[in-house]
Amino acid sequence: MDHYSYTQLSTYLQCPLKYKYHYLDGWQEMEDKASLVFGKVFQSAVESQFLVADSVKFFTEHWEAVKDLPLEYSNNDSWEKMLEQGQALLEQFRQDKRVLINDGQTDFQVKFRRPLPLSQKHFLAYVDALGYVDGRPCLIEWKTTTQSYPENLGRVLELDPQLVCYSWAAQWQEVSLVNFVRKKQPEIQYLRARIRKRQWKAFVQTLDLLASEMEAGHFYPRSGIRYPNNQCLNCAYLGLCLRKKALVEEKLVRMVEETVVHG
Repeated sequence: MDHYSYTQLSTYLQCPLKYKYHYLDGWQEMEDKASLVFGKVFQSAVESQFLVADSVKFFTEHWEAVKDLPLEYSNNDSWEKMLEQGQALLEQFRQDKRVLINDGQTDFQVKFRRPLPLSQKHFLAYVDALGYVDGRPCLIEWKTTTQSYPENLGRVLELDPQLVCYSWAAQWQEVSLVNFVRKKQPEIQYLRARIRKRQWKAFVQTLDLLASEMEAGHFYPRSGIRYPNNQCLNCAYLGLCLRKKALVEEKLVRMVEETVVHG
């Protein structure tokens, strides 16, 4: 592995042992959560707004393709409900006209690669989009949630680790988070922030520290605080820690083994 990504860093910060299970041992969560599948389909539909004539039709056709998959829906969700929410949000996004993308072929999933100061490796980032929000040029991240950000958020968004990370990678201080909120009434939040260069410096220092720990093989368990907010309870990798084969088979697949079988 010659590079690091934001997902790798956030996984290691959450639990170094989970990082080892996934990135070194080849375990991966089963992609059966409806919310995650919806997020991928919906993001493609948002980007299609600037590529095809009808993004709502694009979303409907692609969401229809997963209708019969054995997905895990939360208590408040269903395939039909998420279909309606996605369609309503895309229609609202089309009416708002607050986001402008110059070139839909090149300005989505923009790759940035930067060397790490104290390591032989690089940091790799894929930014959702580069464009304009309310007429101002910025780095854009899409987010799909079921909750709105507080109206009095102020400058708190400047502390969002992913926005700081991508701002540094792209060397672009102006960032925007477009939050698509899945509610009965569609809501889209267009949130802006300006990342300070001093934050870039602090981020790089943290990045070098984490990279040195990972390269040194410091993969210890980090279970968080005690019940009822212990993150282990919702971790798909719990079966590996407890050595419960049935739980592992229920939640995970071994990508290394699949590569061997099909290679």
